[in-house]
Amino acid sequence: MGTLQPKFDGETVVVTGGTSGIGRETAFQFGAAGATVLVADIEEDPKDAEVPTAEAIEAAGGTATFVETDVSEREEVRDLVEAAREFGGVDVMVNNAGLYIGGSVRELDPEDFLAIQRVNALGVFLGTQVAANDMIAREDPGVVLNTASISSDVAQKGQVQYDASKGAVRMITRGSALELAEHGIRVNAVAPGHIATEFVEGWTEEAKQTIADDEMIKPVPLGRAGLPEDVAGAFLYLASEEASYVTGELVTVDGGWSVF
Repeated sequence: MGTLQPKFDGETVVVTGGTSGIGRETAFQFGAAGATVLVADIEEDPKDAEVPTAEAIEAAGGTATFVETDVSEREEVRDLVEAAREFGGVDVMVNNAGLYIGGSVRELDPEDFLAIQRVNALGVFLGTQVAANDMIAREDPGVVLNTASISSDVAQKGQVQYDASKGAVRMITRGSALELAEHGIRVNAVAPGHIATEFVEGWTEEAKQTIADDEMIKPVPLGRAGLPEDVAGAFLYLASEEASYVTGELVTVDGGWSVF
């Protein structure tokens, strides 16, 4: 099977939620492809590794830096994009930071509902808005990529609040793509399925191994849980010249879970 190996030499990529999981792997892959990577998160220490993401990228010969960022705060997102100007300005903005809080629609605390919206929906909106305005001001159009979810299309029990936030990500992506096309800015989203990461706190190694056959979530046709690298590859494709005629799309990476 052939491989797609896009190059991002001389480009600056911002990855929010880049400390762990999908964000960490995405940052790694952009760094390996030659990009300068700004790893943005509320904390630098990863949940799933010992070495912080930016340090690991640099140890592998890449260029990266960590920027402490709360994506739900406009000024912090502005500071993040401003920091990218030190490296020429953001070329690819990956709005990946996310929050998960489960709970029944009958019992969920409204504050928890709002907390999820502030990170998952508002965070994506702010990242898109600030990065796009900066690209336009610099007259250097780039790419905005958002982390959606199978929950952008499919409801699952006990997560109305999460589903609602990811549905918002889908429409922020589509609406922004429509508005920003005239400026040459492409906006797309990747929708991961059940990926073996520490995003849902408390998942055990056994749970990760058996997720493809979990009766609560129905089996995955490809017969395994997804891995962060499965998702990162989709981000690199959408950011590359190979996807230059793709905008407003949601690319599902779920092993066929949503097919049936």
